[in-house]
Amino acid sequence: MPAPVLFGAFVPQGWKMELVSIPDAKEKWSRAVEIALLAEDLDFDSIWVYDHFHNVPVPAHETVLECWTMMSALSQRTTRVRLGQLVGCNSYRHPSLLAKITSTLDVISGGRLDWGIGAGWYDNEYRAYGYDFPEAKDRLGMLRECVEIVKAMWSEPETTYTGEHYAVTGAHCDPKPLQRPHPPILIGGGGEQITLRIVAQHADRSNFGGGLEPFAHKCEVLKGHCTKVGRDYDEIVKTVPGEVFIRDTEAEVRAEASPSFGQPFEAWAKANLVGTPEQVAAKVQAYLDLGAGGFIPWCSDYPADTSLRLFAEKVMPNFR
Repeated sequence: MPAPVLFGAFVPQGWKMELVSIPDAKEKWSRAVEIALLAEDLDFDSIWVYDHFHNVPVPAHETVLECWTMMSALSQRTTRVRLGQLVGCNSYRHPSLLAKITSTLDVISGGRLDWGIGAGWYDNEYRAYGYDFPEAKDRLGMLRECVEIVKAMWSEPETTYTGEHYAVTGAHCDPKPLQRPHPPILIGGGGEQITLRIVAQHADRSNFGGGLEPFAHKCEVLKGHCTKVGRDYDEIVKTVPGEVFIRDTEAEVRAEASPSFGQPFEAWAKANLVGTPEQVAAKVQAYLDLGAGGFIPWCSDYPADTSLRLFAEKVMPNFR
C-alpha cells in the first residue's frame, strides 16, 4: 500500500510582507494563530514557518515573528497538527542549542516535531544580525556536522564530537525527544554536489522545487547520491515547496493573483501550484508521478484564507 501523501501549510509570520495589511502586531499574531487552527481543522498534516528575522526582498520595519518562539506557542494552541520549519537556518544557533530546542519542542508538543534544517543563504540577514557568512562549502559542512551532533544528542546519554566547524564535550540533552528513533529530519535545498549528498546520508525528507522539470532532475541526482552512499532512495520522502494560489475559475486566478516579487504571471504559475482546483490537483498528481511524497506550499493570498480552504477542500481529498 503506498504511503499517504503529506500535506503541510505555512502559517503567516510576516517574512513575505503578508501581514502588512494588519496594523497591530498583536493582531498579526492573532491572525497567525487563526490560520494555524484553521489548518488543523482543515485536516492538514502539518504547519510550517520560515526561519528569518527580517523581511524579503529588503528589510521593511514590518513584523516578522521568530521561528522557534512561534512554534512553541503554536504547540500549545494546537493538538494534532505537526510542527515544522522550512527550513531552520543552521548558522543562527549552535547545534547543541538546536538539539535542546528541538527535543523540548517535541516533548511539549506531544511528539509532533518535524525538524527542518538548511545551510542558510540570506546574506543580508546574516550581516544585519552580526552572523558570519562563510562560503557555501563551509556552510554546507556546518550543516552536515549540525545534523550529526543533533542526532547524537537526541539519542546518546552524552555527546562528544569534534568536527571541522563544531565541537561538543560531554553534552547532555534531556529530555530526549518523544519520537523514536527520532523526529523526522527534513533537509532543505537542491544543491546537487553537496546538499543532496547530505540528504542521502542523513535526511528522512528532502525539500526542493522550482517546477516539474527541475524537481525531476534533482530527484535523479538524489537517487545517484543514494546509490553511492548505500541508501534506499525510496526511504526519503520528497516534499515540494513553493506557493499555492487557487480560485474557482481561471478568470479569478488571473484577476486576483499577485505573483511574488513581481514575477511574470506565466512563469510564476508554471513553477507553483497556481490555478483552479482541478488544475492544481493535476499539478499535484504530476509531482506524485515523479516520486513526490508531500507538499508544503505557502499561500500567496495570506492573510486571507481562500487558497488554504480551497486546497484542503477541493484538492487534498483527491489524494486521500
